[in-house]
This record gives sequence, C-alpha cells and structure tokens, in this order.
Amino acid sequence: MSAPQPLVPPPIAARGHALGRLGIAFGPRFFVVLLLGFLWLVPAWWAPRLIPAMFLWDLLVFVVFAVDLWRLPKAAELEGRRQWGHAPSLATTSQIKLVLRNFGGTSIRCNLVDESPVAFRKLPPSLDLVVEPHASSEVSYPILPRARGDVNLGRLYLRYQSRLRFAERWAVVEIPQTVRVLPDLEQARQHALYLIRSRQVEMERRRRRQRGHGREFESLRDYRQGDEMRDICWTATARRHHLTTRVFEIERSQVVRVVLDAGRLLRAEIQLPDNPLRLAKLDFAVNAALSLAQVAIQCGDRVGLLAYGRNIQFNLAAGRGPLHLRTIVDCLAQVHTESSEADHSRAARALLTEQSRRSLVVWITDFAETPTTPEVIEYAMQMTQRHLVVFAAMSQPDLAELAEAIPHTAKEMYRHTAALEIAQRRDLLLRSLRQRGVFAFELTPGLLASSLVNQYLDIKERNLL
Repeated sequence: MSAPQPLVPPPIAARGHALGRLGIAFGPRFFVVLLLGFLWLVPAWWAPRLIPAMFLWDLLVFVVFAVDLWRLPKAAELEGRRQWGHAPSLATTSQIKLVLRNFGGTSIRCNLVDESPVAFRKLPPSLDLVVEPHASSEVSYPILPRARGDVNLGRLYLRYQSRLRFAERWAVVEIPQTVRVLPDLEQARQHALYLIRSRQVEMERRRRRQRGHGREFESLRDYRQGDEMRDICWTATARRHHLTTRVFEIERSQVVRVVLDAGRLLRAEIQLPDNPLRLAKLDFAVNAALSLAQVAIQCGDRVGLLAYGRNIQFNLAAGRGPLHLRTIVDCLAQVHTESSEADHSRAARALLTEQSRRSLVVWITDFAETPTTPEVIEYAMQMTQRHLVVFAAMSQPDLAELAEAIPHTAKEMYRHTAALEIAQRRDLLLRSLRQRGVFAFELTPGLLASSLVNQYLDIKERNLL
C-alpha cells in the first residue's frame, strides 16, 4: 500500500485570479449615490437648466467608481491559504483557518466562501474580514466530519471592496485539497492515557521477569528436582561437570490481530445520546480497533489489522512502534462498509495462512439471526484451534429497548416477542462460542472500545496467551 498521509493536512496557498471575464462589479454604495442624482429632477422641474447637473453628478459617480476600481488590488495581488490546526477526525468538531494576504496598497473588506463538502458541513461558510495593505488577516470556521476517508475541498471565492465600496472585484483562489478524515483519535488517546497510569503498563515498562516455560532464554542455574529433561543444557553440563538447567522468561511481547468486519450488517446507523451524528456500526468498530491497537502497541505487543467485506480491504502484517501505529490509523480511515454480505471464510483463510504463530485475535463483527449457525460463528470456532479469540458482536440498542419495553397493544406484543426471540438466539450462539474457549461478548457500540481494551488488559495480566 502507499505511504500514509500526514496526520495534519499540509497548508495550501495560491494567488487569486479574476472570476469570469472581467471579475469586476459595482459596489453597494455606487447605486445608492447614483440614485441620489435623480434628486436633481426636483429643482429641474422649475429650472430645466439644472438637468445637466444631474448628468454631471452621474459622471462624477462613474469617475469615483473608476478610481476606486483602479485602487483595488488585482486578483493576482491576493493570496489565499487554508490551514489546519489538527487532523480532522470523525464526529469531532475542528477548525479550518483561512488566511488572506494583501500585496496591494489599499485596505480591503473581503467576503470569503470556501468550497467545503457536505461531509464537513451542510452549507459552505461565508466569512468577512478586513485586510490591511501589505498584511494578512485570518478567519476560522468549524467543521464536523460525518464520514471517514478522503474528502475533497475546492476553491476559495473572494468578493472584496475598498473602504469607499464603490467598486468590487471578484476573484477565485485555486486551492483544491484532498484530506483524510481519521477515526476518533481523542478516544484512543484517552484509553492510552488510562493505560499509562494503570498497573498493567507499569508492569510492561519494567518488564518484570517471571520464570516459567516461555520462549526467551534468561540464564543458567544448577539443576533442581522437578526440572524437565528438555530444559537441561548439555553443553554447559559438560563444562561444569554437573547438571545445568536453562531458565526461560515468559515472553511478554505477543501478536494481536484485529479482524474488522465491514459487511452490510455494519452499515446500520446508531445515534448515541452524547453524539449529534448518526454513525454506522463500522465507525464504532473502527474507533474500538484504533483504541485497542494503540494500547497494545504501548504494551509492547505487535499489532496487525485485517479489514474485509466481500474482499479483503486491508491486510496489515503485525508490527510495533509509532510508524506502524500511524499506518494502522491510515488504514482504518479508509475502511468502508459494503452493501453485500462479508465473506468470513476469505478472512479466516487469510488470517490462518499468514498467522501461523499463536496470537490473540480480536474479531469485531455482527451476525444475523438465522435458523442455521452463521458462518462467522463457525469460523470463529475453527480459529480457536490455533489462536486465542475474542469475539465482539455489536448489539443494536433499538432492539434491546424493544425487548425491555412493556407492551400495551397486540402489535407491541408481537414486536416484543420477536425481539426477545432474537435476543435469546444471539445469546445461545455466543454461549456456544464460550463453550469452545472463545471470549464471546455482545457489546453496545458506545462501550465497545473500553470493553475490548479492558478484556485485552485482563488477558495480558493473566498470561492467557
């Protein structure tokens, strides 16, 4: 895959050029003063010799307009710049700063319209500012990204006048830009901060060594009763002339593979009480995957990502470090839902083929309630033969509310009964996974990230992997 884009979009600037053939127009004061010239018609009713005065007045207005237009900076003497304070994140309010620099010799009053997409805000912003000669001025407007992925911003339109406001110029600044809307980075930072302050991270940073049957060699010691024969180091025994045992430390660095389902079931939209936007289940899954990846990398584990729908969207090998986390963020920003069913068998084969070593597999998905066992359940059971699996199924809050509500009519009774049957069916399927050794949960979207992070920390502390 290509190199990840920078987190914060780079600033982009350009000089303006005239909008249309001429790029000029009459200012608001031009018409007001021009209409005042008709007042000469009142005395001209009694003194017709005053009629030429009206034409002289109109000529004077046009002269003032020409002088004002001449003093206005040309479009090429204006430079527009779009700047970003931080990376745009899904459902997180941020600011876009517009900077206008005036290379001309006249102060201008300017109206700016930035060609922003609907994914950022419903209507393009219309902003006013005053720019002094040979100086710059800036103004900001808020955005609330509604979708992850690449978003295109267009041109910057300018309408500016001098303080006389007799003449007006129209210009456009060509600063098209493609920016990438990332998952909720703030939520991931909060979980990482919690981890840093917790006992688990202290344990990871100090690398407390626990003697046991790990894979990493630590030291040699004299043989003790109960030591296994396979741990005896025969070369050291020959040198020392007595039995010597190899001591191993439990391996702390492990592999975590996050498997992300992007099929049609993850397209369902959910609105949380503290969020003004309706987000797809996949958006909550992506945020949870990012939080888990950041925490796991902070613990020293290697993290991989497999996102799939009908085909594999991203298959990122396990790695560690800030650069690898940046690559994960970039991949998660581009994961998108699909209208077809996800091919779980393709994802399971890809994971089992590439990840032969035992690892922790965190599978974030959902499944339909059918008379037969869903495919994703079957493949999760198969994966337990080689890996430790955490199976996170995302619940539907509307269905839970319907199952808990008290019915008052026959129609509500049928809906209530159907919701209870669906909930019971899902519970039986998850229970069958637990009996096979899978950590299976049904989690609400709002608690998905924190629940997965806590489950991961519990597995790490108990050395279950």
